[in-house]
Amino acid sequence: MMSSNSSASEYRPKNFEEMIGQDAIVKTLSNAIKKDNIPQALLFCGPRGVGKTSCARILAKTINNLEEDFEYNIFELDAASNNSVEDIRNITDQIRIPPQKGRYKVYIIDEVHMLSNQAFNAFLKSLEEPPGHVVFILATTEKNKILPTILSRCQIYDFKKVNSKSITKLLLKICKEKKIKHEDGSLFLIAERSEGSIRDSLSIFDRLVSFTDSNLSLEGVTSNLNILDFNTYFKLSDLINDKDIPGILHLYNEIYNKGFDDLYFLNGLSKHLRELLVYRLNSFDELSDHKNELSKRYIEHSKNILDQDLISMIEIINETLVNYQKINDKRIHVELCLMKIASLGSIKKKSL
Repeated sequence: MMSSNSSASEYRPKNFEEMIGQDAIVKTLSNAIKKDNIPQALLFCGPRGVGKTSCARILAKTINNLEEDFEYNIFELDAASNNSVEDIRNITDQIRIPPQKGRYKVYIIDEVHMLSNQAFNAFLKSLEEPPGHVVFILATTEKNKILPTILSRCQIYDFKKVNSKSITKLLLKICKEKKIKHEDGSLFLIAERSEGSIRDSLSIFDRLVSFTDSNLSLEGVTSNLNILDFNTYFKLSDLINDKDIPGILHLYNEIYNKGFDDLYFLNGLSKHLRELLVYRLNSFDELSDHKNELSKRYIEHSKNILDQDLISMIEIINETLVNYQKINDKRIHVELCLMKIASLGSIKKKSL
């Protein structure tokens, strides 16, 4: 049985080539290293779990050309729990001493926005005139809380959420290496639930591998994560295509009684219809989120609904989402949306 963080530790990127979803940042830093133009203060901003600290460690090792004994060159401080003036003064005292190995001493300060105002002011002196052998890498999830005087002295790198397709690719690699069975779509559901965080996706993945005994079925993943699976949306699009309004209302009633949020359900349906449209337009190689997963099902289902109807359905859902908060009886509001979608052909005939 895996520990909750085993994959996150094992698959932490060890070089720039292994970094996922931050190509622009990797390219910029690689070029700076090649030109020997390393900034002495960098600020890595972005959501949690997207690779900020990993990138900082890789940069520190690369500029020192060290694979081992790099602990003499890298000093990490978690500002969430070490945010006092004394903690910063300790760094101020250390930076005067040149590194024992390599070229730079690199100070990585995580969650730097948690520093107290006094600590920020003390740190500012070190940033203004750092010794030539020192590089500061600050990391934060809340750039808006950093003092402007600190921001002005840093080269800023904005990390973004990692798309579900890239995370799915990583999970597929792990499954192959560890011989973990998985059904089509199960890995994508894990990636979607992580909301762009690689660390969260790996934590969820490890938990589900243990829960399903290394057999990631759609049913096991959806029940554990309490999310709607692809089968539900495929069934719904079949009912819509058949204009089976009683069947649609019955299926929605099941979804409603299971406690699923309406906005989550409607957004999921919109994504599903968008996916059908992408496949119908033969653009899935470039645009599909489910390339190589569920492809056959999307190809077959996309044959049954016209392009314009799919576009109109997505527009109806978007309008429903926009007005959702204004409506008192939200259940009827969603039911009306589904009935409009199923009656699309009839609506168009009446408008002629």
